[in-house]
Amino acid sequence: MSTPTEVAPGVFCLEDTCNVYVVLAEPRSGEQTAVAIDFGSGDVLDHLETMGVDRITDVLMTHHHRDQGQGLWRAVEAGAAVHVPPVERDLFGNVDEMWRTRNVVNDYNLRQDRFSILEPVEVASTVPEYRSADYHGVTVEVHVTPGHTPGSVTYIVERSGERIAFTGDLIYAPGKVWSLAATQWSYTENEGPAMTVLSCYLLLRERLDRALPSHGEPMEDPITALELLAERMQRYVDSRRPYPWDLRPRLHSPYVPITDHLLLNRTSVSCSYVLISRSGAAMIIDYGYDMTTGLPAGADRASRRPWLASLSALRKNHGVTDLEVALATHYHDDHVAGLNLLRDVEGTQVWTAENVAPILAEPMRYDLPCQWYDPVPSDRVLPVGESFTWREYEITVHDLPGHTLFHTGFEVEVDGVRVLVTGDQQNGLGVPGERREILNYQYRNRFRVQDYRASADLYRRIAPGVMVSGHWEPRWVDEAYLQMLTDEGEELVQTHHDLLPLDEIDLGADGTIARIAPYLSRAEAGSTATFDVTVRNPHAHTARARLVPVLPRDWQTDRPAFETELPPGGERTVRIGVTIGAQLLRRARLAIDVTVGDLRLGQHCEAMVDVVASSVPDGREGAVHGGAADGAAGDDAGDGQQTPAPAGPAIATSR
Repeated sequence: MSTPTEVAPGVFCLEDTCNVYVVLAEPRSGEQTAVAIDFGSGDVLDHLETMGVDRITDVLMTHHHRDQGQGLWRAVEAGAAVHVPPVERDLFGNVDEMWRTRNVVNDYNLRQDRFSILEPVEVASTVPEYRSADYHGVTVEVHVTPGHTPGSVTYIVERSGERIAFTGDLIYAPGKVWSLAATQWSYTENEGPAMTVLSCYLLLRERLDRALPSHGEPMEDPITALELLAERMQRYVDSRRPYPWDLRPRLHSPYVPITDHLLLNRTSVSCSYVLISRSGAAMIIDYGYDMTTGLPAGADRASRRPWLASLSALRKNHGVTDLEVALATHYHDDHVAGLNLLRDVEGTQVWTAENVAPILAEPMRYDLPCQWYDPVPSDRVLPVGESFTWREYEITVHDLPGHTLFHTGFEVEVDGVRVLVTGDQQNGLGVPGERREILNYQYRNRFRVQDYRASADLYRRIAPGVMVSGHWEPRWVDEAYLQMLTDEGEELVQTHHDLLPLDEIDLGADGTIARIAPYLSRAEAGSTATFDVTVRNPHAHTARARLVPVLPRDWQTDRPAFETELPPGGERTVRIGVTIGAQLLRRARLAIDVTVGDLRLGQHCEAMVDVVASSVPDGREGAVHGGAADGAAGDDAGDGQQTPAPAGPAIATSR
């Protein structure tokens, strides 16, 4: 068994399943505490006396791999708080879910998430990326450095005038990595190696004096070590592409001008736009995955990395002083994934339209695809059809359904050009008489047959000079293009009427006339939960709807069956109370058996509930998370509940 060695003033290293670093805090009340960076097998706890340490208060993890944290259970037993990268929290605190659900048959996902710990460990908090935090007297900067894994971070601590970087597995030695296999996140793409290059360039800005890797020896010249790795890894990236891919311009000049004061971030998925005021303040429109080199395989939380890599270039190259406001055209993750991080780090306010804000606030209330994992609260809700002022700009909010029912267009005049931000509505690549314009609709997004007819009418009324979209080049608009959209909107209506019995019975383009909300929720065994059931009349005449809840065996409802009369095409929402049974279940299903008039649809819609043990002593009733969203239809609807986030360490913003 190795013994700890002091590798920097007040910093010890124990060679375990990985290098475990122990950073001493200033002694308080005669007690010497320390913070561990990564934890290995936990053997470090057997060497505290050698290092003169009374106890480890906190463990900071650079990434989720098992060699970094297989002994974390020992840390928790010893009373240490475990702090992990935000992207990878589920691979620590909820890793059993990954083991239960991870595909292993006909598997094309090459990410090493199966090199995670085998059992969940209690997580005290996630580390505050792009900021500094104090952990019982040890101040730590948290830097985002994906490459070895999507969620990897580097910690920087200042000791005796030196800036020391704990780099995890980003770098092993000058010009070398511990594993190339770990950087291969999907079957044929090259995301991890390219991210490694970008992370090296970002760390080169941090004036480092020493780098301490998870595997390998301390590096006394980290600048040379990182430069060599960036150079070699760049060659590796180019070897797997048909053409060389110089990654440096992505960091140095990610933004290109559409007009003098409207910029496009060419590195992001989806496209982000920046509106710049004469004051130097900026507004960002959509902010999902900045500086992407591709999307890793999988759709779990640990496969999606929001970060702020382009922002320094925005300040340096374009004179931006503050990122004041962010708008979102719609709720899809590639348009909103970075909004919470932007708010936390930059103080940016998130403003969203009234038709988008409820979806972002309670994503799992709605059965919709492509939603971000966390709620994104809105600092300001914008009325649809009205204008608002930001700095010298007047911006009009337009309802723009089609790609999704909950979608907004923003109209603004910039540098004498009328600009319409259209999100993912259509791709803008059509050429009249040569190539169709692709209308980007998906049925689960609640597309309606008339949506693109309505949007074509809107475009004619606005007459924009340029339309900017979520994934395509800006489209300079002329009459021929507007006519193409009008023709295709009419064609789309006709196609759906040709293929669906809409004139006989209108089940809508998505075939759904009833829904339950919340769609996915969590409730304690024995508690009472409420659900809103919305039903629409598909007939061209008044009809009576009969709704019958279908529940798990030991559940009960206050409305075993109920009826409501609906006008032609009318909709109504009714609230039901459900007593949850005693059995603990994952995704217990409830459904509504729907009959409208003489149309029997059966168990037409469903919802799911995770039933957990009661946390309330003495058998008192527990609470259910996820009530009705603001603005729910029907006079039975009410407000939902939110659970506050636990307090973490003291955090200072570091820009």
